[in-house]
Amino acid sequence: MLESGVSSEQAAERRSRVFWLLVVIAVVAIDQITKYFADSMLSYAQPHTVLPVLDITLHYNRGAAFSFLSDAGGWQRWFFTVIALGVSIYIGIWLQGLKREQWLLSFALALVLGGALGNLWDRVWLGHVIDFISVHWDHHYFPTFNIADAAISVGAVLLLLDMFLNPEPEKSS
Repeated sequence: MLESGVSSEQAAERRSRVFWLLVVIAVVAIDQITKYFADSMLSYAQPHTVLPVLDITLHYNRGAAFSFLSDAGGWQRWFFTVIALGVSIYIGIWLQGLKREQWLLSFALALVLGGALGNLWDRVWLGHVIDFISVHWDHHYFPTFNIADAAISVGAVLLLLDMFLNPEPEKSS
């Protein structure tokens, strides 16, 4: 038992939660910094080639993934805001309840939460999400995305990986 009445296990769990919170903050910070530079340094829809398959191109997305509902007339801003807020709260509660040993699941959720909060910030304050990473092959383009989208995608893949690596034991009826 430590002096403050907190066991070393409780202290380790607290440090783990703080670490995952810092991962969330780092994702949001990197996302917002890159969006700031993209928005302030690029001309809208003017590609800048980085690699033969990668351009940096400023776009504003008023919809969801793949510009879903981007031309719906404005109501979608608040619809997606409410969904992102609800999902973020749910993931935040889930993340806080995980044990230190569940590091892969915690990392996945921290990435998804950081990405969701990064895009939520844009949607609330700007009315659109700033996208700027454009991947393509020849003349076939993947929808433009940002760091938050990448974090969400990587987090989703890690969630699936965690499901396979750490399946929950079957409950007997």
